[in-house]
Formats: sequence, structure tokens, C-alpha cells
Amino acid sequence: MPSKTIEEPAREIPLYGEYEVVVLGGGPAGIAAAAAAARAGCRTLLIERYGFLGGMGTAAGVTNFCGLHANVHGEMHRVVQGIASELLGRIDHLGGLNAPHLILGKIFAQAYDTAAYKIAADDLLAAYKVDILFHALGASVVMHDDKRINALMVETKAGRQAIAADIFIDCSGDGDLAAWAGAPFEVGDDEGHMLYPSMMFRLNGVDPDRAGEAWRTIPELMEKAEAAGTHRFPRKAAIVRPQRHSIEWRVNFTQLARSDGTAISGLDPDDMTRGEIDGRRQAVAAFEFLRTVPGFENSYIVDLPPQLGIRETRRIVGGYMLSGEDVLGCVSFEDSIGVNGWPLEQHVAGNVIFKFPPIPQSRGFNELPYRMLVPKGVDNLLTAGRCASMTHDGQSAARVSGACFAMGEAVGSAAALALSGNTIPRDIGIEKLQQALQAQGAFIGRDQKMPQGL
Repeated sequence: MPSKTIEEPAREIPLYGEYEVVVLGGGPAGIAAAAAAARAGCRTLLIERYGFLGGMGTAAGVTNFCGLHANVHGEMHRVVQGIASELLGRIDHLGGLNAPHLILGKIFAQAYDTAAYKIAADDLLAAYKVDILFHALGASVVMHDDKRINALMVETKAGRQAIAADIFIDCSGDGDLAAWAGAPFEVGDDEGHMLYPSMMFRLNGVDPDRAGEAWRTIPELMEKAEAAGTHRFPRKAAIVRPQRHSIEWRVNFTQLARSDGTAISGLDPDDMTRGEIDGRRQAVAAFEFLRTVPGFENSYIVDLPPQLGIRETRRIVGGYMLSGEDVLGCVSFEDSIGVNGWPLEQHVAGNVIFKFPPIPQSRGFNELPYRMLVPKGVDNLLTAGRCASMTHDGQSAARVSGACFAMGEAVGSAAALALSGNTIPRDIGIEKLQQALQAQGAFIGRDQKMPQGL
């Protein structure tokens, strides 16, 4: 039986502004895309639904950069540079950046303070004179024809507004803009199952001396608690690590599922509502267990983030779909615009499974082709971030912040090249884009010298 509908009267929508480049989404991909486009001289607007930047890294409380580094033949190198380096420098200047730490004995991640990230991102975009529109939720697009977007519609406290641009960049994470424009997309694996979301949280009041390297002992304590029947956990592979100040720890302990056991969908508002509520319930249950761990007895929850941490929704289909085999095989591409050093990170029912390229035999990173950032069917649209063109397995690796920074810088630079050459992004000269990225300090792989330092 069809659902009931209400007809909305036609209306004139006020034009908020006209830009050369409009970026939807202020996560790592959107930050880098907007900065790169504006740096190249384009009138650029970044639109973000929250009142701050950082994407899942702030809105979902991730508090940890993954994918900045790669294990290159047994040695760690920071392979994501360029605009990411500028942002990290600003976070560090604010005292909000940890030294990189080892994950699973194989790869580095790097924790940060979320407040410092927000402030540093504001400062970076201000330096490049990017216009920002906060508290604006993308709603739809207006098309000139089926290949070209005229305007993006956003909902704000001032009502619905339209924003016109020559080139649009979808860094929404969910591929919203691209889907509205008719670009093809996929959701989940062959059966439509997506990576499971999590509700992150942070603890304060931890005694660092007594806690020690608690991340090593907590998995065994979880097994004992379950065997004793005192606690039950939604997944294995819990992550509990200290932040910049050692009395504060981040906790990645939860997994959100529907009643049938499949992953909560970040595209379904009812799913998201249930997931937010269940996520907070799971966070409290995890906290109750952690209070039994030495050093955590007097800890307390200092932060539950504004939203659930979503790992996968739409993946836009572009000229190439990065695969899990590409990641594990450390594949190169003639049109590389950056690299990914993170392994497959598969959030499956009840567990998190990591799959690495051979270490130390391999170089530890795959290149990212420009074609994965160019959606099929729409001429003035680019995508970057976790909604870029990847398979389910490929996205489990290259969805993390390091690869998102690289993709974002590439699409922002590509948009500027397309505008300066009076062409569409699909037809720009790849060599020119690669040269521009390298000149700006980005590492794209190929025959480029390996970056030194962490």
C-alpha cells in the first residue's frame, strides 16, 4: 500500500550565493578540498551541517587519525602530506596532537584533541579565505540537464536556500549530493550489508600509572567477564587508548545493529534514531565494565559525541572502483593522486577484522587513482572521502582520514584546473594535476621520493 503524501506548493528559493567551487561536507576530505580549491584562487564555499569541522573525527568523537602513515618494508613513514601537514601543524601548535602510536604491532595511528582539531580547521580555511556556511543541511539539487548541476539546495534556520556553482564537490560521506544528481552508487557488500557503526566516548579521571598499557589487558578481562556472566559485549576488538593528556582516554567499544543483526543504516532516520539511543546505552554498559579495570575505578564519561560514528553508506560509482585486492596488493595507478596506507578494517557482526598487505615484504600502501573521484554521468561533480568510488572491501581501508585528506586535496586542485582550462573535471590533464599536487607538498606515490619523518 503506497504511503500517504503531502504536496508542497512551488516557491521561489532565495539564492544564497554564486561560487566557482562548492564543497558539501566539512570532514577531512571537505576541509582539504575547500582549502585546495581556494588556494588555487577559486571562490569557494564549504557547507557543513554542524557548527564545526572535522566530520566523523569530531562529530562522532573518533579523536584519532588513521591512515596518515604506512608500514613501508617494515619502516613507518607518514605518507599523507600536503594540506594534511598544514592542519596537523596547527593542531600541534595548540598542544592537541599526540605522538603516533602503534596499532596491532603493524601500523601507526595518531590521536588528537577534538577542540584543537576544530580550531585548527577553522584557522586553516580562514588562511585560504574559504567561505563557510555552518548549520546548513544539503537537501536536493537543481539540474540544468541530466549531466550538469546548477544549484545545491540547503536547509538552514533561515529556510531553504540555493547555492549556485560551476563545480560541486561531494564530501558528505553519504554521497548525498551525487545521489541527488543521479550519479550511480552502491550500498554495502553483495548482500547490501554495511560496516557496523559505533558510538565513541571519552573518559576522564583515569589514573595513568595504574592503568598502564590497559589496552593490552582489557581484551582478556572482557573474555573473563563474559565467561563469568557479569558483562556482555556487542563486539570483540575493543579499543581503549589515552589521549593527549593521559588522564583522558578514548573508548571504541560498541557496535550498532538492527533487530535482525544487520548494521544500522546511516541513510535511514529511524535506524539512526534507534542507533543513537542504543549507542548511548552500550556506552554506559562499557563504562560500567571499565570501572572494574585497574586505573579506571574513579573515571567518568566526559564526552558522548553529537552523533553515531558511521563507517559506510553510499559509495558512488566512478571511472574506477578501488578494491580490497588493490589495497592488499599495494597497487599503483598511472593517474595516482595520493596514497592509502591503512589496511582493510572490516567491522563485521561482533568483531573487527584487520587484513594487512604482507609486512615487511610490501611497500605497505596503495595508490589512489583520480578516476575513483569522478562520478559517472555528471559533468561538474567530483567526490572525495568515504563516499568515493570503492568496493565494499576497498572502502573499509580507504575510508579513513588519511586517504580522505589525500582525496580531498586532489579534487580541490582538480576543480581549479578544470575551471582554469575551461573544461570538465573528467577531462583535465592528469599530469598537470599530479605536478600541482607534488609542488604543493603532497605525496602521490609513483616515482616520488618517500617522505621522511612521522
